Amino acid sequence: MQASKFNVRVPLAAHDAVFLMNTLTDAQLVVPTEVTSLLDRFVGSEGDPSSASTWTEDEREALNLLSEHGFLVEDHARERETLERFFDDVREDTREMRVTILTTLQCNFACDYCFQGDHAGLDKNLDKMSLDTARQVVEWVTGRLDEIRPDRFAITFFGGEPLLNLPVMYALADELWAACQARQVRMHVDIITNGLLLTPEIVARLKPYGLSGIKVTLDGDQATHDRMRPLRGGQPTFDRIIENIRRVADDCPITIGGNFDESSVDSYPALLDFLGAQAFADRLAKVSFKPIIKTTPSPASGIIPLTVVGDGGAALGGTCMSSAGSGSRPASSPCDMCHFVEEKTAFLRNETERRGFPTVDGVHMGPCEIHRRHAYTLGPDGSLYACPGFTGEQHLSTGHIDGRTDGRRDDALARFDRLAPWKACGDCSFIPVCGGGCSVASHAEQGDMMAPSCHKPSFETALTGLAMKAVTPTQETCA
Repeated sequence: MQASKFNVRVPLAAHDAVFLMNTLTDAQLVVPTEVTSLLDRFVGSEGDPSSASTWTEDEREALNLLSEHGFLVEDHARERETLERFFDDVREDTREMRVTILTTLQCNFACDYCFQGDHAGLDKNLDKMSLDTARQVVEWVTGRLDEIRPDRFAITFFGGEPLLNLPVMYALADELWAACQARQVRMHVDIITNGLLLTPEIVARLKPYGLSGIKVTLDGDQATHDRMRPLRGGQPTFDRIIENIRRVADDCPITIGGNFDESSVDSYPALLDFLGAQAFADRLAKVSFKPIIKTTPSPASGIIPLTVVGDGGAALGGTCMSSAGSGSRPASSPCDMCHFVEEKTAFLRNETERRGFPTVDGVHMGPCEIHRRHAYTLGPDGSLYACPGFTGEQHLSTGHIDGRTDGRRDDALARFDRLAPWKACGDCSFIPVCGGGCSVASHAEQGDMMAPSCHKPSFETALTGLAMKAVTPTQETCA
């Protein structure tokens, strides 16, 4: 027997104990320090150096527990095979089919971290899904439902700003609900929106079709948000978004997201305090924030940038960076975690938890949808992509709903089918919950989506938080 490569631990000195986690089995234990000393006897290729006959009854019981939960394995070669099967199972899972649909690339906001340029003529150059294309989407989805036969179908409306194209959203919800009902497939609907156009009428219209959540972005307290996320004409948006959330929170779970940089991060505790004081505070399903990474100076005062760009200044074609990780200017990254922000991300996660809001734990971050064969992203023109972060790059389209093929799309599909950056991560203990990191970030930062995007310090920091939660009484309120 050998100690698993995927064991991680956090000493809990105040409790004379150790938090153990195996990231492959997701087993989590708080054990006496003597148990980890016993486990350490199995570290290395030789396994336990002592004879089994020397073990005490307590040691045998502890070893059985460790083996049962995957902390001890027969050998590392077989464990590697288990890891391979894990990723194969994730990729080929047919229990759920997921589709993210960009109903439009147009947006009514001018977030300064997503856009660069001037106001003139932006929207006329961005796609908006037509009802004809929506009908083709329904045909394509029903074909996949018949082929995959999932138990559950999850659809996410995204953009741009998806609420700018309600006719298409409603048509898709109507038709896909009917298709799922006919096939006895459970359907769930989510929306990622800036919240400005959110109304009780929209919620009421989609609720019969399995509306399960709406994500709204707030980039700091009122003053900071209004600076970061104004309307195209520069008008503030915070108060109207809050009022819209207030009007729908009783009828639909709301998730609050946010994108921070060095100029805005200090405003987030005030935002959390403000949210905690709202009547809808205890109805928020999740609150989590992620960084914007910028390495170039901000534009001159009074200029609102307006062309979505990625690394090197390449246009991202309108994809909202609120979901793809973070907004970016030239030479920046749409990665969720990076260097300076690892500390700030941990700080905001702790501040969020301290106020009793549900949030991501920072450990269970993957594998993401790009590793799932039956998770699709559809652009407004019907092009298929591996994930929303690539939708602005036509050369990375993996297909089209009308079945058209060409060498470029075939090559892109083959590249994504081979995607396994985790294989270059050696024996890193976080591989099962990371998957090699964000491929969008690797593509932007390194020009190679196949390369790992490593943020191990973020996982280690989050692991400490997970350990403390394991020995800390649960908070009961977010007020």
